[in-house]
Amino acid sequence: MNVSIENLAPCKKLVRVELDATAVDAAFDAVTKDYQKQAALPGFRPGKAPLPMVAKKYEAEIKDEAKRKLIGDNYRKAIEDKKLQIVGYPDIEEVQFGRGQALQFTATVETAPEFQLPEYKGLSATLETKSVTDADVDKALDLLRSQHASFNTVSRPLANGDIAVVNYTGTCDGKAITELAPTAKGLTEQKNFWIETEGNSFIPGFAAQLIGAKAGDKRTVNVDFPADFVTPQLQGKKGVYEVEVVEVKEKVLPVIDDELAKKFGAENLEKLKAGVRTDLENELKYSKSKSVRGQVVKALLEKVNFDLPETAVANETRNVVYDLVRQNTQRGVNRDIIEKSKDEIYANAAASAKDRVKLAFLVGKIAEQEKLQASQEDVIKRAQQLAVMYQMPFDQFIKDLQKRNGVNELYEQVLHEKVLELLEKNAVITETAAVK
Repeated sequence: MNVSIENLAPCKKLVRVELDATAVDAAFDAVTKDYQKQAALPGFRPGKAPLPMVAKKYEAEIKDEAKRKLIGDNYRKAIEDKKLQIVGYPDIEEVQFGRGQALQFTATVETAPEFQLPEYKGLSATLETKSVTDADVDKALDLLRSQHASFNTVSRPLANGDIAVVNYTGTCDGKAITELAPTAKGLTEQKNFWIETEGNSFIPGFAAQLIGAKAGDKRTVNVDFPADFVTPQLQGKKGVYEVEVVEVKEKVLPVIDDELAKKFGAENLEKLKAGVRTDLENELKYSKSKSVRGQVVKALLEKVNFDLPETAVANETRNVVYDLVRQNTQRGVNRDIIEKSKDEIYANAAASAKDRVKLAFLVGKIAEQEKLQASQEDVIKRAQQLAVMYQMPFDQFIKDLQKRNGVNELYEQVLHEKVLELLEKNAVITETAAVK
């Protein structure tokens, strides 16, 4: 077998393979003998028909099988001999094939980029010095007790901290809001809608204009929709609401004591506090880890540049675009808006995809350098975590994973996690005073 390689572009090569006629004929003979073992021709017992008759009867099938086997086997051998790391699938074209002829074919392939692995230990990261305080625990307890708050109807005017139960209709630019944003029906009209007066619940500035109103009062409320408002069609615009206060409700919070603790499954208040503190410490630990990983990955990406396989970037770009469109659709963004923004979406997706593909190659090389591996036990544990996250029975999750050939993806996820752990563990972290 003769193999030659031509560089077509960065990460793209043309592999030419030639096999002499003797080897081709040997493959034809071997396939014909395999067909002879199964052939049932009139006048002969299965497996006893003469080879020439079998060759003639199954000529087309034998040729197809011989070609498939010869090209497949010799393509794999050529790639192995030349030590090429292939990304994706080859584009194979037959140049010459037939009994008594040398086999010639070409394979256009994309290869993994070649680059020198930069120093990946000792990457810098900065963290604010933070710890869980008693005030943090108290704040969390306040949030917990608000889950068991009661709401009593009162006859006095609405005060800060109360709940306003209202009927409203809204317009923007003199039109019903649904004319501008068809999916925003809830912003156009509601009956018996509850609005908290504290904070900026609902639309910023809305609740503050109701303070002092009593049940039965009517008010005109003017709002400015924020530039980052959840409904894109309303961003930066002004709205006018005609509001009727139906009821004023006073929010009554329960006492933080042992009885409240028992409602959350704790033995007493001290046990609840301890559990809350542990949860907050775990959240802080996760937040710090996420921050460090994000910083060291950014630093790693900036340390080296290399060409990326076009197909890998294109595939990843499609994945990112799909995710962005799905997220926007779930948020209620109109299809027309998405269509108008498609160029911007694609540009952002392409940039993100390049970083993700680049990181994948860096992670793979670091894993190889550090001899990191994803064991079957690691993958099973990861699958169990995902099954719980997606609220699926473990057996069903595995079956679905196998249907879409997703097992290799889990191995990659586990290996990716191991490399990020390594980068985080070896990062040089500088702590700064927390911003108050």
